[in-house]
Amino acid sequence: MGKVKKRWIALYVENEVGVLAKVSGLFSAKAYNLQSLTVGRTEHDDISRMTISVESDDITFEQIKKQLNRMVEVIKVVDLTDIPIHMKELLFAKIKQIGFEEKAEAYQIAQTFGIQVIDHDRDCVILESTLTERRNDELCVLLRRTFKHIDIVRGGSVAIEGVSTSCR
Repeated sequence: MGKVKKRWIALYVENEVGVLAKVSGLFSAKAYNLQSLTVGRTEHDDISRMTISVESDDITFEQIKKQLNRMVEVIKVVDLTDIPIHMKELLFAKIKQIGFEEKAEAYQIAQTFGIQVIDHDRDCVILESTLTERRNDELCVLLRRTFKHIDIVRGGSVAIEGVSTSCR
């Protein structure tokens, strides 16, 4: 069996009720573990694009792509794993029950990471990050180490092919 690694797929699908359930159902029925799945409409209201992350070996990944291509609602499957892409992940972090010094540290962390403070009050700060998954992982480690009371919400990554691969 080949090396297990993180892989990415962009999936163009018909924007219809039940398509997301069918795609995620395919993964659960075959016992493939989704690491991340995001979905949103494209420039066409009747087409959605899913960005899917899985960890698998080469053989399993080929099976996943073939099974997705067989689905009636799937318009196109694009393997993003080994091509230049731009990828970001949305993360919100709410730091609660903090004093003046901790609040100043939260602002310093936001400035260091190049992220936004989007809301605050006397003892709470909310940060918004649109960094890469790896940088958000690093941010989470630092926040958990620095603050006692935090809530973290992460959306899945979205990606687009680089101009050298898609603008021809």
